[in-house]
Amino acid sequence: MSDTSHHDERIAKMSFASVYPHYVTKVEKKNRTKEELHEVIEWLTGYDENRLNEIIEAKTNFETFFKEANMNPNAHLIKGVICGYRVEDITNPTTQKTRYLDKLVDELAKGRKMEKILRS
Repeated sequence: MSDTSHHDERIAKMSFASVYPHYVTKVEKKNRTKEELHEVIEWLTGYDENRLNEIIEAKTNFETFFKEANMNPNAHLIKGVICGYRVEDITNPTTQKTRYLDKLVDELAKGRKMEKILRS
């Protein structure tokens, strides 16, 4: 991926709260649940539902969201294409982690089994 500083900065400064409703809509349209979405987010970041609510309320940006996260040691197993880029080739850490989350949400919405999504 040819990372541009503008693209990376835009993602880093975007608030999690601005994207979260889109994640919920995406998975619910495909008959998955908000609880399953939270399970995926918790697996990746370590954030439980209470912490997620605090993050949403505070309008925390993605840079801080991932800086404070306790990333799952198996996150590096998330591979594939999202938004036209291979997630494993993204060099900016915040952008890569954001795309990891996007990839997991896509997999959930596409009906993939939770064991596969959570790389267990």
